[in-house]
Amino acid sequence: MEALSLPAALALVAGGGTGLSPERRAALSASLPLLQRDYRFERVWFWGCIQGVRGAYYIAEGLGPDRAAARSRLYSLNCLDWSLLTPATKEMLALAEQLQGRFQGDPSFEYDLAEVNAEAATRMLEDGKEPVMKEEARLIATIEQIDKAVGIVPRGAFVKTPLGSVHENRHFEGLSLADAKKLSSYFHFTKPVNLKNKTLLEKADLDPSIDFLDSLEHDIPRGSWSIQLEKGGTVVVLRSLLWLGLTFYHVPMTKQFGYVYFGSGEKNLDLPFML
Repeated sequence: MEALSLPAALALVAGGGTGLSPERRAALSASLPLLQRDYRFERVWFWGCIQGVRGAYYIAEGLGPDRAAARSRLYSLNCLDWSLLTPATKEMLALAEQLQGRFQGDPSFEYDLAEVNAEAATRMLEDGKEPVMKEEARLIATIEQIDKAVGIVPRGAFVKTPLGSVHENRHFEGLSLADAKKLSSYFHFTKPVNLKNKTLLEKADLDPSIDFLDSLEHDIPRGSWSIQLEKGGTVVVLRSLLWLGLTFYHVPMTKQFGYVYFGSGEKNLDLPFML
């Protein structure tokens, strides 16, 4: 969610029972504008918070001119001092998927991979690497997984130019209330996977400038999203059941939308058996 509209946005997603203390909100209001200035980001988004056993990681994302390009991610333990995270690698993502259990809240904590995957640990030893994974690397991979799986935007909020870059749509005035209640009106804000599998007949109904992303209606497993009207029917709230803690909000007929994550950073692997 946008750093500039953080207090109002947090109030709109508070129906799930999660949020930030007044002290944390004040600290973010002071530190995020400085973060944008120092790193020369065009926009800063407050991504959310991953709660560990002994502490929490507060995450922010910095965006450049191309909104679909790789984002810079930073974390803080106190909402004031921020550290830049390195981009996620395939190796990080593969190892992080095998780790289970809560985060500790200590970036220097090391997970022993020999206890999780003996084969991977052996390969790392053969390559001259120590078979451990730091919690900071797991944090990087988890943020990437959540963004790819459940980071969403309303249809029409972003446009793709003929040159391939993605920008905010200045003419976007929000979804109508009828459209806002449909999963097909929301897109995954990541590289599309299912779009190329559509038939020519299906593609004929799409507008290439705004329908360049995958919609939520075909997400697997079916039923992995909860969609509700809150605040007297004035706000549409989507919650992910796959990554519990991810909440998206949109105020119909306005430009107000965003998502935030407040959770333990663990994927709900039991979801197919719960539906």
